[in-house]
Amino acid sequence: MSRTLRLAGTAGAFVAAGTVATLLNGRSRGRRRRRRGEDVEFGSVRSDGTTIVSADGVPLHVEVDEAERKTPTVVFLHGWVENIDVWHYQRLAMRGAVRMVFVDLRSHGRSGRATSKKSTFAELADDVTAVIDQLIPRGPIVLVGHSMGGMTIMQLAGTRPELFGGRVRGVVLLGTSAGRLMRGEGSPGLRYLIPLLRAGAPALDWGRRFNSYSVIRRWGLGPDAHERHVDMANEMILEAPTHVLTDFYPNFVGLDLTAGLAAIGRARTVVMGGTADLLTPVKHSRRLAEAIPGAELIELDGVGHMLMFEQHEAVTRAIEGVLAEVREGMA
Repeated sequence: MSRTLRLAGTAGAFVAAGTVATLLNGRSRGRRRRRRGEDVEFGSVRSDGTTIVSADGVPLHVEVDEAERKTPTVVFLHGWVENIDVWHYQRLAMRGAVRMVFVDLRSHGRSGRATSKKSTFAELADDVTAVIDQLIPRGPIVLVGHSMGGMTIMQLAGTRPELFGGRVRGVVLLGTSAGRLMRGEGSPGLRYLIPLLRAGAPALDWGRRFNSYSVIRRWGLGPDAHERHVDMANEMILEAPTHVLTDFYPNFVGLDLTAGLAAIGRARTVVMGGTADLLTPVKHSRRLAEAIPGAELIELDGVGHMLMFEQHEAVTRAIEGVLAEVREGMA
């Protein structure tokens, strides 16, 4: 049997399993959502949105939480298959104390879709530049990025190093990496797999819901994560269509963002990682902290990839600490 047929059979089995399980999985999600007992419903923390048009014409959904004190501005950049709801806890904790800008990265959340060829870190960095130019034309900035959002910050530092230490005074990198994430992905199999996934995206959108909660608990969060936080991550990730997976995946093959790390060191930088993170293992956070001059490393024991949920108070404290130092430097 050819490699293409084997891959097609695997994808077909996945979809078939998803078809059988969809109804039961939906009922389970409903029960978990009712059990969450949220003081503020996940996904409800919003402000009036605005649209920023990127350099290549992609409309970007951006929300701004204003504050009496206008500077610095904190810009939040989420990860792959996430959206601005990932900052649920940080947004609630910091609202009114600082001006915050939340960006749905291209093809994610409420932003417009980019083509697969325009789903690269170069375009993501250009999008951040457009947001800064149009919404934060003056004053100091703190950039906060999770996973792919952190990689976007590194790309920006590589292409626009003059921003760091100037406009960008603070950086917080959460569960992210500058490279060496994947090994062996240059094999011929991927050349078959990615086109197959793209062709089957509508069916896979349905099929990947099969047992998604268990998959996300296993790979996305730590072993002791609260059910509420697993469910929040599951709900958010399932909102991302399969084309987001396939269009952005090639960025992680041969990833190397080390060129911008020295520039990031001109800003006050905190790197935070979870010791139970299976997607961006904590060794990547350690490498970043070693490579970025003056960076502080914070390790969260037993925490997985979704540290903004699992240890939201620690993440908020880290952002607030960088913010306080930036403000001291402005005095």
